[in-house]
Amino acid sequence: MAETTRPLPDPRRNLYRSDLADVMLAGTVPAERYVSGTPARICQPIVPARRTPDPAKPRDTEFLMGEAVLVFDRDDSWAWVKSQHDGYVGYIDQAALNIGAPDPTHRVNTIRSHLYPAPELKRFALAALPYGALVTVIDQTEKWAQLADGQWVALAHLAPISQTAQDPVAEAMRFLGVPYLWGGRSSDGMDCSALIQFALEACGIPCPRDSDMQEAELGHAIDRADVQATDLIFWPGHVGMMMDRDRMIHANATDMAVRVWTLSDVEAHIIRIEGHTIRTIKRL
Repeated sequence: MAETTRPLPDPRRNLYRSDLADVMLAGTVPAERYVSGTPARICQPIVPARRTPDPAKPRDTEFLMGEAVLVFDRDDSWAWVKSQHDGYVGYIDQAALNIGAPDPTHRVNTIRSHLYPAPELKRFALAALPYGALVTVIDQTEKWAQLADGQWVALAHLAPISQTAQDPVAEAMRFLGVPYLWGGRSSDGMDCSALIQFALEACGIPCPRDSDMQEAELGHAIDRADVQATDLIFWPGHVGMMMDRDRMIHANATDMAVRVWTLSDVEAHIIRIEGHTIRTIKRL
């Protein structure tokens, strides 16, 4: 009887190649050596992650300031890492890593917040942090928070990490008009599954990164006639969130932005343009 070849695990969330693999995959994938990752945090506002160490290749996802990663390999400019947030694997710029960074205390809770060298609004802003970036507050005034790296951000733009929202639809609506960006996972630009991930995680609901993972792992399937707010609508390669029985919000490449469509318009569009129908409706 021929030996059955076991399929390799999904490389998006499992770190391996022929010469090196995550020690957690020992016995599952073949590799010359198995290693444990070194903990680090992202120290730049938005960091693209790619499947291969080539800046000309498309981004698979993005890591945000303060997010925790495990570092498995480095070369002159690249680091091969695995996110401790959603498990995503990718190659990133090695300069975006901070080993030994303090644990974050707050997250950016507005679409974008500028960093300043001093708690003065007329000073030249040094950079901007996207929604969801994690920071460590070490001091504050009535209006300003000082971060561990010495920079300042508007206190009103931050929320304690422990604070959660209640309404995923309201959280998704924050991003109305944000540009569509394949692989984007920030308020500068996002794809369909990133919008869902942000909306759910703001409410304390763990959410995987990609739409196929969300379809497989979130909630339970329901009938089209029973649709209501916060239900997730899936068709091949896409996901959106219902706002009520008739309207859906989604980041889409037709508008190249986060927009609200009626469900009937969605159904007509995907039949006419993509040759698909709605495949699954999931309730959380």
